[in-house]
Amino acid sequence: MPETARNNLLREEFNRWAAEGRGQGMEHEHMPITLPMLEQMGLQPDETVLDVGCGVGWLVRLVARLVPEGSVTGVDVSDEMIRQARELSAGNERIRFEVGTAERLPFPDNSFRRVVSIESAYYWPDPAAGLEEMGRVTAPDGSAWILINFYRDNPECHQWAKHLPPTHLLWAEEWAELFRRAGFRDVQHSRIPDPSPAPETYTGRWFHDAEQLRRFRAEGALVIHGTKNIS
Repeated sequence: MPETARNNLLREEFNRWAAEGRGQGMEHEHMPITLPMLEQMGLQPDETVLDVGCGVGWLVRLVARLVPEGSVTGVDVSDEMIRQARELSAGNERIRFEVGTAERLPFPDNSFRRVVSIESAYYWPDPAAGLEEMGRVTAPDGSAWILINFYRDNPECHQWAKHLPPTHLLWAEEWAELFRRAGFRDVQHSRIPDPSPAPETYTGRWFHDAEQLRRFRAEGALVIHGTKNIS
């Protein structure tokens, strides 16, 4: 399926999620793995930051508090997610949101010191093109970071594919290689376990039972990052 058609499907899917209020639940769900990644990033007060796949902007608002002299931008394929993000962030002049896709980010070259994406990259129709765009908009010697829970090294998440829009289930080292091809150096990947306790009985659709959920959280989310080459 062509990239444009796949992004249109994603827009429709995530517009539906936004209408159901699912965008606002992401903050609680992802915070246990996000905070350790932000600590690793070591954000400075005056940095410019881009969140690719920002949803309703919970990470943008969080990062804005960590960079009080900087600015934070969010971009998402879903126009309804962006509408809600703007509404929830009204009055903060250091925050802005744009509708766009990972493969065609609507920003000039070298615009941001940090570029981050949480639980979005495996949805991109063309992850290689998305990483190239992240590289294009990252300033020289700046860094890009991706945090995902759906990756091949963790066998406890593979069953998600039947419940999700078309996705890419890649190995950690495959993601790292996409970073290198996009012009990043010192590429590293690691795991961030989720310390949230599992319920005694699991009744959702994402896992077979509570024990599989516990194994999934113990395996941890995958974080990949790299620094953009100066030349």
